[in-house]
Amino acid sequence: MRTYDVAVVGAGPVGSTFARHMAEKGFEVAILEKKREIGVPLQCAGLLGKKIKKVNILPDEFIINPVNGAFLHSPEDTVLSVCKEKPEAYVVDRVGYDKFLAQLAIDSGAELFLNHRVETVDSVNGIITLKNNENTKISADVVVGADGHSSSVSNAFNSHPKSFQAAQYLIDVGEKRFQKDYVHLYVDSRLSPGFLWAIPLSESTARVGLFSDVNYHQSTVILNELLAKRSELKGATILKKYYGVIPKYNSQKQLVKDKVILLGDAASQVKPTTGGGLIMGFSCAEIASQAVTKALENENTELLMNYYKDYQNQFKNELKVQLMVHRIFKSLTDTDLEYMFMKLKQVGAEEIISQYGDMDSQSPLVKEMFKRGIFFSILPKMLSWRISSLWK
Repeated sequence: MRTYDVAVVGAGPVGSTFARHMAEKGFEVAILEKKREIGVPLQCAGLLGKKIKKVNILPDEFIINPVNGAFLHSPEDTVLSVCKEKPEAYVVDRVGYDKFLAQLAIDSGAELFLNHRVETVDSVNGIITLKNNENTKISADVVVGADGHSSSVSNAFNSHPKSFQAAQYLIDVGEKRFQKDYVHLYVDSRLSPGFLWAIPLSESTARVGLFSDVNYHQSTVILNELLAKRSELKGATILKKYYGVIPKYNSQKQLVKDKVILLGDAASQVKPTTGGGLIMGFSCAEIASQAVTKALENENTELLMNYYKDYQNQFKNELKVQLMVHRIFKSLTDTDLEYMFMKLKQVGAEEIISQYGDMDSQSPLVKEMFKRGIFFSILPKMLSWRISSLWK
């Protein structure tokens, strides 16, 4: 049985980043990845907020487009246009970027084992049993579950996670229709609190997708309707199709048990409003590396709880605001959404969103809308009792 200081289950971007942090500190680190090839198949829209450059390394070679703004479309196509002077986000080659982050971990000293699927995890003793590897076992002082939404590590001490369905097409419209530095976001009450998107890769190609509570068949129907309905997408040729799931944020999830911690999607560290998780996941990888380092240096796994405490201190308030926004949008009909878009346009909200909007932190915008008395004034009066109940 091979022994390590840290065994990371999952070589996704968050797991690889955490492994690099620990390997750079001189610890012996193993990364166990069930796939044969990192990053394949693509299961992400690949739109990362500007904070990516503060929380991780992102070489320009993996940036397809910088994004300065967005067109927000109502059900009847009332459009709000918001923009920033500098890039607010980046469209990224996720397959290439995932491989790059894994290679950084390897270059820092971590050992990567592909095609290694975890069967069981003994949280008390830190022993991992692998499938289809002649019952190979790996021992570690700390085991990190970074193996995605259906984490085998998480399932050992958490109930089965709830998730959103996600679908995405790579399309080509055959002519120059897209502004490469603007994404399109579309709301539809059938998907709320989820939404649809079109993320340009070039003037003629884009990733078009959605995430929601609806099933696979409904997702496909709604996505095809979008392609047929919207002028910028009509007549598109579908080049590839991708399907997956996005974990739902769960404030009650247990992230630390004995010698085990959870990270990223396995820890449901995702934004309730958009389902995005990389920026938060990278920040949590750094937080976790500090807690795990102290636990190993002091030979005291009880110190792993510092990871959970620091994670809560940094993200609890922001996640609470996003959950509120999530619940509000879930309560709105198409009529409500249309009314809200029209009112937002009338009160000049495009400028406010442009100034205070942030992909990864919605609380500054929400607070500003409250401060100016806009938030509730834009909602139909018939919603007052429904919205009020969400604050209790």
